[in-house]
Amino acid sequence: MRNPKVVLNSLASKSTDTNYKFQRLYRNLYNIEFYLDAYEKIYPNKGSNTKGATEDTIDGMSIRRIQNLVGKIRNQSYQPNPARRVYIPKKNGKLRPLGLPTFEDKLVQEVTRRILESIYEQQFSDNSHAFRPHKSCHTALKQIKNTFTGCRWFIEGDIKGFFDNINHHTLINILRKRIQDEKFINLIWKFLRAGYVEEWVFHKTYSGTPQGGIISPILSNIYLNELDGYVEEYMSQFNKGDKRRHNLIYHNLASKINYKKYKNKREWSTLNKENKDERATELKELYKELIKHDSKDLFDSNYRRLKYVRYADDFLMGVIASKTETEKIKQELTKFLAEKLNLELSEEKTLITHTSKKARFLGYDIKVVRDWQTMRMPNGTQKRKFNFQARLYVPHEKYVKKLIDLGALVLGKDNVWKATHRPYLLKNDDVEIIMTYNAEIRGLYNYYRLASNVHVLQSFRQTMKYSMMKTYANKYKRTMGQMIDKFSINGKLGIRYKTAQGERIAYFIDQRMEKNTKIKSEDADIEPLTLKYGGRTSLIDRLLANECEWCGATNVSLEMHYVKKLKDLKGKKRWEQYMIARKRKTIAMCVKCHHDLHNGKLD
Repeated sequence: MRNPKVVLNSLASKSTDTNYKFQRLYRNLYNIEFYLDAYEKIYPNKGSNTKGATEDTIDGMSIRRIQNLVGKIRNQSYQPNPARRVYIPKKNGKLRPLGLPTFEDKLVQEVTRRILESIYEQQFSDNSHAFRPHKSCHTALKQIKNTFTGCRWFIEGDIKGFFDNINHHTLINILRKRIQDEKFINLIWKFLRAGYVEEWVFHKTYSGTPQGGIISPILSNIYLNELDGYVEEYMSQFNKGDKRRHNLIYHNLASKINYKKYKNKREWSTLNKENKDERATELKELYKELIKHDSKDLFDSNYRRLKYVRYADDFLMGVIASKTETEKIKQELTKFLAEKLNLELSEEKTLITHTSKKARFLGYDIKVVRDWQTMRMPNGTQKRKFNFQARLYVPHEKYVKKLIDLGALVLGKDNVWKATHRPYLLKNDDVEIIMTYNAEIRGLYNYYRLASNVHVLQSFRQTMKYSMMKTYANKYKRTMGQMIDKFSINGKLGIRYKTAQGERIAYFIDQRMEKNTKIKSEDADIEPLTLKYGGRTSLIDRLLANECEWCGATNVSLEMHYVKKLKDLKGKKRWEQYMIARKRKTIAMCVKCHHDLHNGKLD
């Protein structure tokens, strides 16, 4: 069988040719190596052992299961199970539906996703940042900061119920532009029409992609790539002029200053002190007047620009043009979405905002600053700082709401907000409590570290610190002062604990809340480009070894036993001790040993 890396690289190399049609893709799903790589990718995920509509989970993974799955794919009898629907809370208090596929459906979806990614990834727009290798919320926000300079209007775009309203026929027609393999297309149809189960009742799906499905993000990007293409074509026609015309007032003043400086240089030695002071004051006043004006005409009707950044179904546009022209852009965008993609812009969320006011995008407040502050140059003159640049801000209500959601902040009897203890943490040990607080503080800071006012999170950390000490005080029935004395180590708050390597100290986080715009590869939403993966890990080698890791039987079919967390194992049985000692959440067993383990017959 061909190495998946070779197959995906071959597909990717042809994807740059927009006229190329991909054929015979479906046969790649016969390749067991693809499923082994998919298993390796899915295995570490927290939800890998979560049940879908059936009892099928990652536990008991074996080559035989893959072979049976490939057999169904070959004769086209494979039919995805309906996803089990659950609901998770959204930030606005509403509930978001989430579909949980079975494990075998996850495997097929992951293989399909990799094939689609190799075909489409290089064709996606640089303005699209969701669910892509080396892309994230931070890359989207940084693009806004770097490219929205001078914008006068924002268009805050939100597509109404996007994931539930993707038109299946439109999506399939988009896929057929590049893929000429009806077996592969039919597989996508099966995923789209698999339906879902809610409270044991089956529901058909006539539109949308299953939220929670591995294949949904790539399909949504393929769908909205049509929007990206439309906007970029619109931008090329809308943008006008190479640069703004000069502001005559500014340049007349600048010319006068240059003339005065030249004249002073030529005559300076002939002037007395009084004349020198008079000319210096005159020049200083001219500079003061100069920095009150822009060097370019900001309202030049012959200069227009449109900027665009999208993250999933949210997008932000920056417009250098009149409000009338901005409203026209919104109308034409609404028309395109309705006619070509069968989608609707949310009226309540799609706003036109002047850039002097804040727009909300990906949890940040964004505005174009009108900063008239000045800085002194080496020659003693004053220069304006950072005017008309886009800036990012932490919204005050975001970190306050975070404190309330965590249960660390409550409204007191006197209607004043105050830090409070968190009852659901009282059963945790001391190290787990401090580690929980540290992780929550670090997580919020890491997300908002691009903001110009990220220092406001000092207040968030201080409230969390008081909440933590009140949690300890409640746990031990002591006062806050007594807890501070107990946990003070070298002038800091910390907890001593023992490990196999010796004593350690877990200190309360003292990281400075300062702006940091560096984006690391690990900050991306998903793992690096999968078509570059290669090499087999010990997990797959163990599965293919045909040797039971418990009884030592050789040349036997193996099943991989899986536990969610090692700390859930009590260590009372020998097989638990075996897994704990090796720090592994998996153990490859023969079928008999695995059945005995689940039946409680294995010590």
